[in-house]
Amino acid sequence: MNANQFVCRRRTQSGPAAEESPGGWQGGPGPAAKEEPCPVTPPREAAEGRAERSGPDRVKQAAPRAAEAEPRPMERGGFSWAARTLLGAAGMLAGLAAIGGLAVVFYSGVAVGQKMCPKGVENYVASMVLSAVGDTVAYYNGRWEFQTSGPVIHKELADMGGLANISLQGWIVSDDTVMHLATAEALVAAGKNPTLPHLYTLLARNYKECMNDMKGRAPGAMSVESTRKLAPGQPNGWRIPFSPRAGGCGAAMRAMCIGLRFYQPAQLDTLIQVSIESGRMTHHHPTGYLGALASALFTAYAVNSVPPVAWGKGLMEVLPRAKAYVQESGFYVKENMEQWYYFEEKWKKYLEERGISDGVSSPKFPAKYGVEERDSFYTSLSYSGWGGSSGHDAPMIAYDALLGAGDSWTELAHRAFFHGGDSDSTAAIAASWWGVIHAFKGVPPNLYAHLEYKDRLEKVAKDLYSIL
Repeated sequence: MNANQFVCRRRTQSGPAAEESPGGWQGGPGPAAKEEPCPVTPPREAAEGRAERSGPDRVKQAAPRAAEAEPRPMERGGFSWAARTLLGAAGMLAGLAAIGGLAVVFYSGVAVGQKMCPKGVENYVASMVLSAVGDTVAYYNGRWEFQTSGPVIHKELADMGGLANISLQGWIVSDDTVMHLATAEALVAAGKNPTLPHLYTLLARNYKECMNDMKGRAPGAMSVESTRKLAPGQPNGWRIPFSPRAGGCGAAMRAMCIGLRFYQPAQLDTLIQVSIESGRMTHHHPTGYLGALASALFTAYAVNSVPPVAWGKGLMEVLPRAKAYVQESGFYVKENMEQWYYFEEKWKKYLEERGISDGVSSPKFPAKYGVEERDSFYTSLSYSGWGGSSGHDAPMIAYDALLGAGDSWTELAHRAFFHGGDSDSTAAIAASWWGVIHAFKGVPPNLYAHLEYKDRLEKVAKDLYSIL
């Protein structure tokens, strides 16, 4: 039996900084739209001039389109953590998988020759639902997302009786959940064995249509601008030009479900391609779409029970494959390669600071790492002052929170939901990973009892699970 045979059997169970202040969106009343401060043209290129602010009139002229690569079938590829051997016989099996130089053991309770999805449907439901919970709580109808002081948010939370006493009745999801749903529903609509161009067309269509559901949800300026350029009814209409301003977190915040769908070791190339292409439908800049890759990849690691401490090392080892794909795609290659370094350098520095570059050491946090210290650290990770608003630091802050939270949902929320940066995006990502790992463990039912789109989220999660 080869390494791919054991991983797919379903279990059956019935203010930014002043220069980046959000600008208004024309779609309707409500909180102002998020300006994604994007590490679009990072500092070393800034001297040449940059078009980083919002508005179609500020977009740089993109280079002519290069020859487009032929779409690849979804079946090709194999995870870098691909399982090498299966040990044992009927009953408990142990599959040894390599993640870079790391060994991770997966245990299955099925007979030889059968396949198993490492997580149950309840984990998939929790991933989608809790992502929306994190988004909703951190957004607080626009009140907390645009509050740039973590201590102020924590005081208001305490005055409300703490996280356990919050009811989401009357609270709405932000653009993060609307676009995550758009992604997940396209994955389901594409079915078990779709061609990638068909999937991309469905994603582009959903992204355009979901902009009609953005009243009061503060969609990112780049997402709004880019979806207007999508033409899903035309050949390659899911492709838009490169933009030097598109390094924001709008791709990362909606990509977790891609990791739910393409979690198998043999599907790494598909996960890379889908996360990148879905990401650059709105954020065609490496810092933007590599954030989508990180969110999806870490979700797939969570499905496979890879220890979180190993995720960062895994990302660094996957990046060369992602780079090769972008080069082979023949689409704005020069522009993408010129800006590739920023994401990689930022993640390398973060992993070194936490002492987890080797993928096995325990993370090192400062002795004092409270609300103010986290605000300061998250700001230091950012491109220009709004922690979590870019493609590199939204999954990075979510990851930092997950590493520090242990098995405490409340601690995860304090670190990922309630800070002075782009908190709803970091919350949506971190809570999604939590759901995969822990399901609803430690989460007060009142937090999701009145969640907007709860039924829709549960349905798409179950539908995703049904097509694995």
